[in-house]
Amino acid sequence: MKTGTDKILTLLGFKVQGDLGPITCYTSKRNKVVWYLKAPPKEPPSEHQIANRLAFANYANCWNEINADQKKIWNTIAERAHLRISGFNLFMYFYLTGDEQAIRTCCHHAGKSLLIEIPR
Repeated sequence: MKTGTDKILTLLGFKVQGDLGPITCYTSKRNKVVWYLKAPPKEPPSEHQIANRLAFANYANCWNEINADQKKIWNTIAERAHLRISGFNLFMYFYLTGDEQAIRTCCHHAGKSLLIEIPR
């Protein structure tokens, strides 16, 4: 579905993609925004998909349980390391991958230390 909204959102600096209510949109290879009604899945989720969703939900809950100071540290590290993600995204990456070296590198570039534990 072609709309004038595409140009307005692009002029405002938004790169539109993802789901918004019953509509899904993405940017095509020709740099045009494509909108369509979301189709229901053809098959139920696999065990692997369910496990991934549970892991994301678990770590999102962990993020919600840490205090505001810790969240601020994660956000500061992401900002000072010039990452194009938020502290939440960095937190999720770390806990989903366990990539301690990447976090240490980000902390080093940010000039911050972060006490981290990998829940298993």
